[in-house]
Amino acid sequence: MIRIEVSPEDIAASRFAISPLIETVHATWVLEGRVNAGPLQAWAARWREPYRRLGRPGLALIQAISGHRGSGNVDFVAPPPTGVSVPFDKELAALRATPLDRAHEEIAQLTVPRELRAALEGPKVVRLVADALEAVWQEIIASEWPRFHAVMERDVVWRAGRLATFGWAAALDDLSAQVRWRDGGLDCDLASDFVKRDLNGRGLLFMPSVFGSRVGVYLDDAWPYALVYPARGVGATQAGGGARLEGLMRLMGRTRARVLAELATPATTTQLAAVMGQALGTVGEHVAALRGAGLITGARAGRGVVYSRTPLGDALVSGELTP
Repeated sequence: MIRIEVSPEDIAASRFAISPLIETVHATWVLEGRVNAGPLQAWAARWREPYRRLGRPGLALIQAISGHRGSGNVDFVAPPPTGVSVPFDKELAALRATPLDRAHEEIAQLTVPRELRAALEGPKVVRLVADALEAVWQEIIASEWPRFHAVMERDVVWRAGRLATFGWAAALDDLSAQVRWRDGGLDCDLASDFVKRDLNGRGLLFMPSVFGSRVGVYLDDAWPYALVYPARGVGATQAGGGARLEGLMRLMGRTRARVLAELATPATTTQLAAVMGQALGTVGEHVAALRGAGLITGARAGRGVVYSRTPLGDALVSGELTP
């Protein structure tokens, strides 16, 4: 059990971030079969063979030093993200700038396969890891990043709104069965031993992930304390729909039904267009039609409008209301 004590200062200092580099690392875990692909099963099946054909020696090194339970990981592979729209190239540059002695010092704390020890202790380890991640990004992730980013951005907008309006308990109640708000702090059922940490006013970094099927916690002093969690809405985006959605597609058309399904998590028209791979104008027309029918509603947030389903829209999607 990990217990994270939270003060009023921590609540004010907490923030959300999205990391294309860390998501690329997470994607390698899915493509290696180490992490359940969940709703991304079709995506993983499509990209697993192209991933294998990359043939980068750094890919094996990444698996040896990341994604393990407990302390069997290094920090340099995943520099802390600084916002929700950080370019991949900027994060990759931070990785490439890792001093070699620091990388070796972190790796020395791990137990790694004997056949990889020479490469991990060698002078090219940082470059090999960076080159491998750059190849995965360019060949596999980059083309679909706008869609993935839109899913995570939607989650951030929705969860940050609940955090500000209703507090941490409401924002985290659907995060995971392993995480719960209790007595002014977070209890994370992620370790066999009891570990207690105090944020000391620095806040917590919340990081949604489309590839992460499990919750993870960063508690190393080299990093901001962070909570990585599965983003809402990945399933709706990937699913062809199931019988209920297929019925809605026959009733109102494929795109309009998908918009309604996607709005299980509130979103702007721009986010919907990115997630669905549709033209902004096309999605806007369907949003207007659904709004006119009373199935969705919009609320202004800054310069944009965030749309969500009405109770009527929820009932139609859930099957409580027969079309």
